[in-house]
Amino acid sequence: MDLALTHHPISDLFPQPASPEEWEKYKLSDEQVQFFHEHGYVSGIRILDEQQLETLREELSGLVQPDHEGSELWYEYHTNESVDPNSVLFHALGAWRIRQGFHDILWNPAFTVPASQLLGGTVRMWHDQLFCKPAKHGGVVAWHQDYSYWTATEPMAHLTCWVGLDESTQENGCLHYIPGSHRWELLPITGLAGDMESIREVLSPEQVEEFQKPVAIELQAGECTFHHPLMVHGSFENKTDGPRRATVINVFKDGTRSAQDKMILDNTEAIPAGQKMEGAYFPILFDPENTQLCFKTD
Repeated sequence: MDLALTHHPISDLFPQPASPEEWEKYKLSDEQVQFFHEHGYVSGIRILDEQQLETLREELSGLVQPDHEGSELWYEYHTNESVDPNSVLFHALGAWRIRQGFHDILWNPAFTVPASQLLGGTVRMWHDQLFCKPAKHGGVVAWHQDYSYWTATEPMAHLTCWVGLDESTQENGCLHYIPGSHRWELLPITGLAGDMESIREVLSPEQVEEFQKPVAIELQAGECTFHHPLMVHGSFENKTDGPRRATVINVFKDGTRSAQDKMILDNTEAIPAGQKMEGAYFPILFDPENTQLCFKTD
């Protein structure tokens, strides 16, 4: 069964608020929203409790086995995104179509409310991702901008939420940001795995200077970080005895359009260029008007 055809939670893992007051408690502070717009990210936001973490970890343990049920529904599935067998990076897109927990996290109010604040309106699904680095030899995710891979949509009104399923540290390959790089222009794609520093080839001298000041985003399991689609980010190898697992939720503001006639994500339907991104695979996750929730969005 393709869970993408169901546009609401199908379990009780992420209870939905029943009043504006209950929705209100998930809001970011004005200071957090301001920090995001100034620096391109905001981090350290807890969105998963222990039960939710354990459910997602259990589901993930089955999804990393290539012969699992529902494997035909992935947008992409790479047991190793890297070409080096000694530097493994498991990377897959589309878990929300296959397992209940990864489906229902999209409607987690601890995610949807901040996402709506940072996007400034109604939130639609783009796609999800899994990034897993096994103990000792987990591969890198090279420095990149997310939107360089997403130009099949326009305008640029996207947001990324990176969620740690384990504690994320500098030793096990946590995310790193270049603060303020969300104000840079769109850069060419220089590769997602393999050469961590390949992006340097396309940077100006001024950008190279800013590139020398990365910030490590260390998170507890169950915490997340949100970042802008132009934010330059990457993560180094896992040097520890345990895995470093993460799920990523990518969304865009309602009204984003297709910029090409061909199918944008594998195993979905083509949306003609110029038409609104909507339908079964790009559902609305949160509309602030439906919750009677009012907040500043910039």
